[in-house]
Amino acid sequence: MAGEIPDLVAEVRTGTGKGAARQARRDGKVPGIVYGGENDPLPINIPFNVLFKHLKAGRFLSTLYNLKVEGQEDVRVICRNVQRDTVKDLPTHLDLMRLRRTTKINLFIPVEFLNTEEAPGIKRGGVLNVVRPEVELVVTAGDIPEKLTVDLTGLNIGDTITISDITLPAGTKPTIDREFNIASIQAPSGLAGGDDEEGEEAVEEAAEA
Repeated sequence: MAGEIPDLVAEVRTGTGKGAARQARRDGKVPGIVYGGENDPLPINIPFNVLFKHLKAGRFLSTLYNLKVEGQEDVRVICRNVQRDTVKDLPTHLDLMRLRRTTKINLFIPVEFLNTEEAPGIKRGGVLNVVRPEVELVVTAGDIPEKLTVDLTGLNIGDTITISDITLPAGTKPTIDREFNIASIQAPSGLAGGDDEEGEEAVEEAAEA
């Protein structure tokens, strides 16, 4: 099931060319263009503070947004380029591409770990070591999964969860074409280098205390 797509609010930019773009920047906005699909390119402005907040949050170039422009229908977009000032490294222009529901795109999908209390390894003092809190998948724009889930039931210290252990939604696949780790259950750091048998006894004693 598709997750909630964040909104990106913009306004139509009146006028085109370098003059209009410079005026937008003087007004505290970042000029941009929306292209693709069956509609003509649409020049827009986005408040600098809004765009900067999204950029600071990370994954801006791989996040799908619901673009809201007054007087226009909402449309799903993904950013394909952000131009920056060569000295200050601040955004000066961006390109947004419209997406059809059938368009395939790469997005990072968060991983949620379930049933921690049902993992014997964690009950015995083991620690869940998350290698990939997100996984980059090829997804369809009209059916983006909200999250991936990992069931920790029955896992012990030393067990590893790989991408093949996760049931991926239909129509999605990892961008990495090989097996890779998602997480593992590790012994407590103070016991990791000790004798395995002694470590297990110590973990059991700690769990019983």
